[in-house]
Amino acid sequence: MLLEVRELETAYGMSQVLFGVSLDINPGEVSTLLGRNGMGKTTTVRSILGLTKAAKGSVAFRGKRIEREPPDRIARMGIALVPEGRQIFPNLSVREHLVAFAENRAGRPDPWTPERVFELFPRLEERQHNQGNQLSGGEQQMLAIGRALVTNPHLLILDEATEGLAPLVREEIWRCLARLRGGGQTILVIDKYVERLVQLADRHTIIERGRVAWRGTSAELDANRSLWHRYLGI
Repeated sequence: MLLEVRELETAYGMSQVLFGVSLDINPGEVSTLLGRNGMGKTTTVRSILGLTKAAKGSVAFRGKRIEREPPDRIARMGIALVPEGRQIFPNLSVREHLVAFAENRAGRPDPWTPERVFELFPRLEERQHNQGNQLSGGEQQMLAIGRALVTNPHLLILDEATEGLAPLVREEIWRCLARLRGGGQTILVIDKYVERLVQLADRHTIIERGRVAWRGTSAELDANRSLWHRYLGI
């Protein structure tokens, strides 16, 4: 396993959010975390990354326990997050974002570079000298993905990467993820577009009120549409 999450329990103060969440991701696999808003998906990601410390449970990445490691060290081990809300620096240009974060953490023979990101998202090359606050929402999302890619992570996590985007831009993001999958990138996706996710991902985990309610393959999820209505509100 690239990532092994076991029985995570996480709370914010006196309010417990996760109740024994477990999750496995294999190298080269695309996995998803699904569930309605407020069910614990982002908290699971934050617990994996050390941004919110889990009270119980374990997280192993590439065979090493990381649940007590600080977030910066976890990132340097090769986990990159495309966060909900993008969190682009307003006073850095597109190129400055990509250059500042560039590092071959996975030791790839053909690493992602700013130039490769520009090939993936030509619009960013056109806007490379514009500051973050001069970009559209779709361009900011492309930059957030590019910024994560130039770290050359072992695991790429995307939290609501298509949220609030125009349909044409959303399609561009889906094409990007399909290309990354074809290149062997391991990905964990949080998103609400289940129709697209069953085409993209290998396995899925549904979270309901901080607990794992279901896990299985894309074929199993596609065949059981009652799960979509029961847990995803579709």
